[in-house]
Amino acid sequence: MNENVRLTAWVRGHVQGVGFRWFTRANALRIGGLTGFASNLADGRVQVVAEGERGNCEQLLDWLRNGDTPGRVDGVTEIWDTPRGGYEGFETR
Repeated sequence: MNENVRLTAWVRGHVQGVGFRWFTRANALRIGGLTGFASNLADGRVQVVAEGERGNCEQLLDWLRNGDTPGRVDGVTEIWDTPRGGYEGFETR
């Protein structure tokens, strides 16, 4: 089941000002095959959008939930969709 998907995840907790977006990007690049971004939101959450094979997106989601992330993750909400494209790599915003 290696279909291409779009994962949008909202990460809540102490995730801003601790390098969370940078580490998310580094992990997306380590997993490979993912495009998208990690962005701070005004309400203190970080939004992560990743497109690629479902298995790779699931690895990134697992890291967001259970990995050795900077700061403190209190919870992650995600939705799955079809990829929209338009990303050249994985960036921080």
